[in-house]
Amino acid sequence: MESPFEQDLVRGVLHHPAQPTGEALALTHGAGSNCNAPLLVLLARAFAEAGFLVLRYDLPFRRQRPKGPPFPAGAARDRQGVACAVSTLRELHADRICAGGHSYGGRQTAMAAAEHPPLARALLLLSYPLHPPARPDQPRTAFFPDLRTPALFVHGSADPFGSLEEMRAAVALIPCRTDLLDIPGAGHDLKRAPAAFPALLTRLRALMLA
Repeated sequence: MESPFEQDLVRGVLHHPAQPTGEALALTHGAGSNCNAPLLVLLARAFAEAGFLVLRYDLPFRRQRPKGPPFPAGAARDRQGVACAVSTLRELHADRICAGGHSYGGRQTAMAAAEHPPLARALLLLSYPLHPPARPDQPRTAFFPDLRTPALFVHGSADPFGSLEEMRAAVALIPCRTDLLDIPGAGHDLKRAPAAFPALLTRLRALMLA
């Protein structure tokens, strides 16, 4: 069952599992999208079928502006939105909570976890934007050594925001358990990812139990 949800900094859709496992996932979008992005919808439904309570939600910048990218000055508020989404799941009596997002949403989720390690049991980072396209001299990894939450990175081999080789080198900066699931031939949108959902779920659960 899916139902609209809105409270404080959180607006989105709750996916209620038919057979709850006590696991939960807070899932958010990239800079140019919203919580109704096809990838998020498919992933949320797959996780709900596996027993997760899923909240796919809009970040605060998207609530303020229906279109357009986020402004850097609003990033801290977006991270507050991540924390509120996780708190919502905790209030709904979820036991093991994972926080995740696509691109910008994953980056802000990971930064929120670095700032507050108890935020979530594990992170699901879809197409982490390692650097702007064609600008490897501008890495977005300064906080990686401060990250203490196990993280699963899901990355396409054709992603212009970072090659798999660059991702492997960057993930090595994180001083806790990590995993990298590569999607052959996929770009930043991860349109080829649904076929890998079973492996994604298995590997994320392994991190949540670590």
